[in-house]
Formats: sequence, C-alpha cells, structure tokens
Amino acid sequence: MSYSKNIEPCVAVLDSDISNWDKETDVAIVGFGGAGGCAAISAADNKAKVELFEVASASGGSTALSSAEIYLGGSGGTRVQKACGFQDSTEDMFNYMMMCAGPQADEKKIRNYCEHAVEHFDWLTDTLGVPFKDSFHEKRAIMCLTNDGLLYTGSEKAYPFSQKAKPCPRGHNLYVEGDNGGPMFMRIVTENVERRENINVNYECRALTLVVDKDKNVVGLIVRENQKQLAVKTKGGVILCAGGFVMNEDMVKKFAPKLSVGTQPIGNPGDTGAGILMGMGAGGSTVNMHEGFISLPFYPPASMTYGVAINDKGQRFINEDVYHGRLGQFAIEQQSDRLYYIVTVEHYDDYEQSSYLGAPVAATGESIAELESELNLRTGTLQHTLQVYNEDCMNGEDTLFHKSSEWMQPLNPPLVTLDLTPGRGAFLPYFTLGGLDTLPTGEVVNASGKVISGLFAAGRNACGVVRTAAGYSSGMSVGDATFSGRLAGIQAANGLTK
Repeated sequence: MSYSKNIEPCVAVLDSDISNWDKETDVAIVGFGGAGGCAAISAADNKAKVELFEVASASGGSTALSSAEIYLGGSGGTRVQKACGFQDSTEDMFNYMMMCAGPQADEKKIRNYCEHAVEHFDWLTDTLGVPFKDSFHEKRAIMCLTNDGLLYTGSEKAYPFSQKAKPCPRGHNLYVEGDNGGPMFMRIVTENVERRENINVNYECRALTLVVDKDKNVVGLIVRENQKQLAVKTKGGVILCAGGFVMNEDMVKKFAPKLSVGTQPIGNPGDTGAGILMGMGAGGSTVNMHEGFISLPFYPPASMTYGVAINDKGQRFINEDVYHGRLGQFAIEQQSDRLYYIVTVEHYDDYEQSSYLGAPVAATGESIAELESELNLRTGTLQHTLQVYNEDCMNGEDTLFHKSSEWMQPLNPPLVTLDLTPGRGAFLPYFTLGGLDTLPTGEVVNASGKVISGLFAAGRNACGVVRTAAGYSSGMSVGDATFSGRLAGIQAANGLTK
C-alpha cells in the first residue's frame, strides 16, 4: 500500500508523500458514464494510454438511467434534422441556449457547443456507431417512446424563446422504441471502450482524492481497490467525470437547498459529489452550485397543455406550453401555499394512465364558482382569471402570458383541478446543475480563472452549458456530458505532446 494515511476527497495529497506509484498512465478518468466513456475514447484515439476508474461493477452512470435524447443542431442541421426538413441556424441555437442559461450563461462554452454540435453528432454516428432514424416525432412528449430520431424537447416554440430564436427541434432520440435510449447508448460506448487496447477499465474501484506536486499541478490520484489504497501517476492529467451531487443530502442542503422540495432525486448512487470535492481539494473553483433541475411533468397526455396553472390567489403565473422543467422552476418560486392545474374533463383525457405527474385531484366543478369554492379561493378570483383566459382563447391571443394559440381552448365546465403543491403527492424529480468551473475544452480553473495544470472535468462534475431548470431542454445533459467528455479527452491527450 503506497499511501496509508486517512484521505478526504476535498484534501489533495502531495506527491512527495507517495512512497511508490502503483500504476502509471497518460490519462486517468474517474467515472464511466457518458462523459467518462467519451473522454476515454477520444483520449485513446489521440494516442493516450488511459486508465478508467469506476466505483460500480459496470459502466453506465446516470446516462444509462436517462432516455439519452441528445440536444444537437446548428450549422445548417444534423443529418437527421435535414432529412426531416429542418434547417437549423447556429445563431438560433446559440440565442436559444443563451436564453435558457439566463444570467448564469457561459457564453464561450455555449458558443463552442453550438458551433461544434453537428461535428459531435457526426462523431457519435461515424466513430461510435450511435444510430438515429431520419424521422420526426410531431407529438408533444417528455420522451419519445417510438424509434423516431427527432423531436422538440424544450421550450423552443414557447414565449419568450420563440421571440428571439427560430424554433427548431434538436432532441435526437436513438433508434430504439420505448424508454431505452440510455442503456443502448452506454452499451455502444462501452463496446467502443472495450475495443481500444490502450484503455484499461478498473471496476469496483473508488477514486479518493487527487495528488498534486509542490506547484499545485495535478499529477495523479489515490484510488481504493480490493481494500487497498493505490497511487496512480499521470502524465497528461486526471479527468473527473463522476457525476453531480444529488445523492448527497448534506451537499444538496448546503449548496442547493431549494431542491429540497423535490420528491425524487434523479441520478445513480455514485452521484455523491465526490468528484467535485476532489476538484475543490486541488484548488478548483465551483459555479452554479445553487441551481438544479426540478420538474412538474404535467404532460403527457399532450392535451394537458390546454390547461392553466394557478397559485392560491387564483392567478396564472406562466404560459403552459413551456417545457415541464420551466413549470417546475416557476412553481417553486411562487410565494404561494398551494398550486393547482385546471383542465376540462375532455383535456384530462387518459391522464390517469399516461401521466408521470401523479398529482391528485383536488377538486371538480360543474361551474367555475363551484370549483373556486371547493379550492377555498377568494370569491371571484378564479372566475376573473378564467374569464380573461377564455376571452383570450376566443380571440386567439394570450394577452397575459403569450401562450401559443395552438394550445388555447376555452376552459368550460365541467373542470378538473390537480394539486401541484410540493409535498402533496405530485412527482417533482430533481438533480443538480452546479460543478467545477472549466474552460470550454475541459480544463478546471481556480478562483482566479487560472488553469490547474493536469486537471480536467466533464459531465456533471463540471458546470456545463445547462444552468437552470427554467431553461432546460431534454437532451442537454447527455449532449453536454458526451461533448464535454470528448473535448476533455482530446485536451488531456494533446497535453502529452507539449
């Protein structure tokens, strides 16, 4: 055992304290999910010897648990977009993603992603062999359960995004039916890793902390394998791809307490924030740690979009044609004790069979006044809200929240109201969006913005292009994880020749 002292992930070890190195490699990667797998492949294809460390007994990470839509476009469009009749402008994609990220946006990172997204699509298809069908799924959906290759996965067609960026579908769905994209994607990535002789995978091996030299450059890491602590020396650097911190309750409470209203953390058991803490221990700065994705998946059925969301003042607070994560973010920001969603019986449709929301029925009414009374709202408040809304529906224009006329139909009784209030039965999934601050090419920087030599991060260990639930689109996570992982692998491998 080359290093036997107690170890904390947030405290780096000095290389002068290492008695001997148990392994030596060009690039070490922590985490074998979408980011880590793509980092390993790109580093190996750029002539680096790679040691990949995964705490679980198999590859996968949170990518394997996802639907694996991949958010790509720009540069005129991917092969799938063009085949489906869409021409996607890089500027439209950039403007949309900048709006999505809001004031926290990393302009350089988003610009780089948008300008090279089609290149990344081609790498996924041509190098890895990820299959996409050249077909468009028109129906509004949280995930594509058919094998269609393209769909709208965000708020592209909703206000205010549609005012500044021409809508275009960018969610690329793997050529597989059902919610099986994640397992299929990680199977393909794993097969690619296994085919490369210069990648060695270490399963059931936990990364503990980083090793730095006297100048604070990262030169290796400490791992635990078979109850032994081993020192791994690197020439090109360490790439942290160990996921977010949604499974670490203490970190969530400390950094992102607003997510505590969520009902279900979304991630794998390894999303404990260890990679982020390791990066911090080596001097890495973090950004956006207070933010996360939180959702109220109010569709399917798509007909639920015709309804309205209200607070306990009987007032609407959003245009209901937005992505479900935007509704979730707006909902938890309401200064309200109760939140509801109102639809007609017709629009309620097969909610009980097809919905993920699980929100209980709070009230029904043969008249708006009856519904108002059952919900214990101030007399006249809901009646006024729905009177204005129904008038707007008849005129084809939502004068208050600019909901698309496509989703506007008068809400005439009988009506059904669902309880969206957090903690009353509705499903509010959540995950974290903060991480280590990195350059677009993956190098981790310190609080002064200077690169920490030998340290890279990708996926949820880094804070990527996605910054808020209010601007999230499905596919941005897997898109960003695979893209950032690939670039970090290239950058680490290229460092060997400098």
